[in-house]
Amino acid sequence: MTNQYSTIQERYDFVSNQHGGYWRHDFIDHNYLYNLYFPPEEFFNHLIRKIHQLVLNYPVAQQDLAGLVGDLINQPPERLVVGNGAAELIKIISGMGRKLIVPVPSFNEYVNAAPAGSVVEFALEAPSFQLDVDKFADEAIRCQAGLAVVVSPNNPTSLLVPKVELIRLLKRLADHDCMLIVDESFIDFARNRDQETLATELDRYPNLVIFKSMSKAYGICGIRIGYMLTANADFAAKVRQGLHIWNINGFAEEFLRLAPQYRQEFSASCNKVKADRDYFYEQLQTIPGMTVYRPEANYIFCRLPHHAASGPQVTRSLFIQHNIYIKHCQGKTMPESDRYLRIASRTEAENKRLVEALDGIIGREGK
Repeated sequence: MTNQYSTIQERYDFVSNQHGGYWRHDFIDHNYLYNLYFPPEEFFNHLIRKIHQLVLNYPVAQQDLAGLVGDLINQPPERLVVGNGAAELIKIISGMGRKLIVPVPSFNEYVNAAPAGSVVEFALEAPSFQLDVDKFADEAIRCQAGLAVVVSPNNPTSLLVPKVELIRLLKRLADHDCMLIVDESFIDFARNRDQETLATELDRYPNLVIFKSMSKAYGICGIRIGYMLTANADFAAKVRQGLHIWNINGFAEEFLRLAPQYRQEFSASCNKVKADRDYFYEQLQTIPGMTVYRPEANYIFCRLPHHAASGPQVTRSLFIQHNIYIKHCQGKTMPESDRYLRIASRTEAENKRLVEALDGIIGREGK
């Protein structure tokens, strides 16, 4: 691909309108949300050895894929639907003809994928951005939503809704023909992951659905795997009807076949991500006037100081002056969205460099 820019300002404008392919443009990506420490190098070496077979042959179909994911996460395959990333599954459920309610700000795709007029946006109140599950349930029941979505930890806020709260929400929605979709794409980075996941509650709540994008935790954004997990056989069957026969490619299939061998490496990688993130959180708090939300995912939500320039201006300055790209939240459904940033945690050295650069820009541009 020929680069379509001649100045660094044009480069920023070009990159900020892309939805991937960042590695082609030689900057430090604190926008997209990767696990930098997984998969292990052994996996890539295996792909190199198998490249001809993976390119030349058809992959397996849904039933076998569900078995592979089930082996990895210790769940029966009949509970699983495997998607080409979680985005494919979001598109299917958003088109089911049920009214959808989503707390905002959140991952935009749930709203973007749904037909016009079929989504109710439930505002998370600033400055806490915590979900009040009782008010959320009241609104879901009032508007007769058939699907309620909670992303936990949430994107962009990196805040987790406690399991006990989600169970209370499940119970309230159960009598109103409303399925609760809990998106746990970032749960592997939560401090108490095993205590907070709802994967152990499926048998008790037939209105519970879990979505998981494997791209984030497993560091495989380029090969696109996500899954849906539910004990509700009828709902799973409806989602499967929206898939085509070969929705997952051979590289993704091969990853699923090998991933159980790397459970220990995966756990260690998540622990490393959490350690880097926690230190990054401490460093960001040293920037005068910055409000830094305690994260449960591999990114950190911040409100800029009152004296600082706007989020879009700070983001542009970071890129042009330091070759670092972050995400500002302008355009998110939230008050004063241009005052907020979402910053992905990378390595300790890269995080330290970002903090120094951001501190300098905020200090300068606030004067």
